[in-house]
Amino acid sequence: MSHGTRKPPNPVGLSDLRSTDETSLVPLTVDAGAGRGVPAWLAATLNNCSRCGAALRLGMVPGEDRERLACDACGFVAYVNPRLVVTCLPVTDAGEVMLLRRGIEPGRGLWAQPGGFMEIDETVEAGAVRETLEETGLLVEPVRIVGLYTRPEAAIVVIAFEARIVGGAVAETPEALEVRPFRPDAIPWPEIAFRTSEWALRDWIRRVRPDLERPGR
Repeated sequence: MSHGTRKPPNPVGLSDLRSTDETSLVPLTVDAGAGRGVPAWLAATLNNCSRCGAALRLGMVPGEDRERLACDACGFVAYVNPRLVVTCLPVTDAGEVMLLRRGIEPGRGLWAQPGGFMEIDETVEAGAVRETLEETGLLVEPVRIVGLYTRPEAAIVVIAFEARIVGGAVAETPEALEVRPFRPDAIPWPEIAFRTSEWALRDWIRRVRPDLERPGR
């Protein structure tokens, strides 16, 4: 998964890898039932106000129902929101799904669907199409949403589309060591890079091959 040509400074990468420590969250909430807070790697970067440069302070803010990072100097509130990752499951006319063997970390050498961070000036569909073309050489047309998946420890929300291949040609790219099709009953489950990829593939298989009960198990 990519973000154009830029990679965000993040010591855990996109980090919805199965090895991610889901306990590494810094509480930024009064009500534990409302959330577990911000990932430690992200909280460590939230030190200064982006408006005036003064130090941010964690505490209650009038009108809010949880603790926020706020600036006493100018009143700015630094809301910490997840990033949106847009992905595609490109499906061939034969009903196989195209996956790529990742050429970069995280998950180098493992399999995933193409995708990456949505840009501010594009729709979710356009972002998923762009990322798929960049990473695989395939031009696709999203046809339906497979699912939405949240990884709080990675500060991401992932949207996965099933997509029809309408052009292009499979190509190796800096982010893909290999791109190849897999039948629903031949997904390399032990080599899937991300939990979100696993969830999306399972949801897709439940729709296209409901006879494959508990696929990959």
